[in-house]
Amino acid sequence: MKKFLSFLLIGVLQILPVAAYAQKGTFTEIKQLQSPQNPRLGFVIHGGAGVIRKGSLSPEKEKAYRDGLEQALLAGYKALQNGKSSMDAVEIAIRMLEDNPLFNAGKGAVFTADGKNELDASIMDGKTLMAGAVAGLHRVKNPITLARAVMEKSPHVLMIGDGAEKFAAEQKIELVDPQYFWTQERWDNLQNVIKQEKEKAAKEGKKVSQVDLRFEPINKFGTVGAVALDKDGNLAAGTSTGGMTYKKYGRVGDVPVIGAGTYANNNTCAVSATGWGEYFIRIGVARDISALMEYRALPIQQAADTTLNKVKTLGGDGGVISLDKFGNIGISFNSEGMYRAYIDVNGKPVIEIYK
Repeated sequence: MKKFLSFLLIGVLQILPVAAYAQKGTFTEIKQLQSPQNPRLGFVIHGGAGVIRKGSLSPEKEKAYRDGLEQALLAGYKALQNGKSSMDAVEIAIRMLEDNPLFNAGKGAVFTADGKNELDASIMDGKTLMAGAVAGLHRVKNPITLARAVMEKSPHVLMIGDGAEKFAAEQKIELVDPQYFWTQERWDNLQNVIKQEKEKAAKEGKKVSQVDLRFEPINKFGTVGAVALDKDGNLAAGTSTGGMTYKKYGRVGDVPVIGAGTYANNNTCAVSATGWGEYFIRIGVARDISALMEYRALPIQQAADTTLNKVKTLGGDGGVISLDKFGNIGISFNSEGMYRAYIDVNGKPVIEIYK
């Protein structure tokens, strides 16, 4: 009898922390356990964070963003439902976002100070902890696919520039003319930033090259990403970006840095980040969220919030999407808004933009 009561007490103690956290109105294990999905599948995507206030988008533009997010979300989720791996779902969704000129990844990427489109991407398998990343691309149509090839078909984790594109050609991954990535809206954004910098430099008596390049958030953010949990319980994460408008030659942000912009570990979570990359690298945002879950046993939403607060304390901003091994979701951002979408516990799509 005493042995039975001991087991019962242990069971109650294991449930209590989850129940207590559920009262805070976050995504919780209790909600997931009530899900009709069996096995539990999880899928979350984002399309970047920044100054996205209600009313800042026309109804037509907002609908276009919502449609783009929903299409990518449902494509990735359908892949999971059909038994494909979390890696497959992440790649499928991110490729769609890379092909959508509304988002700063692939076609529609922002321009560097040199007037070029420069692309980065990364992907990670939570089952094996294998990862692949690419940076400084100018001709690869879908950088996320090349990042996966680096992971699966080379002994490396990160490849950059001309070497990465040579590897892409060897792997028969589609290359395009750099003009493919050009869009009028992104080009106009670059011209506006150049104008602002010239005006600022004139007031301060400096050359444009001497000006501190700290623009409004709308010029900093713009990344797409996905995290997934498949039927076998495997997590994966991927992220892709065109970087920062008017970024200096050779600048690389957090996206291709494993542990900063992307991380996945079956024992904890999968994370994809978007924001001011320099701060996300310094914190090691994606890995930090996983570590808080692994070493401090924090629930995923609390872990995401804790890490984003560290970024904010340093003066950075942005956001993350994350998914734990039970299918619980953690979404956190300290910017005005973040394009995001996820599949809820009933298997229905949820599309959100504002706070």
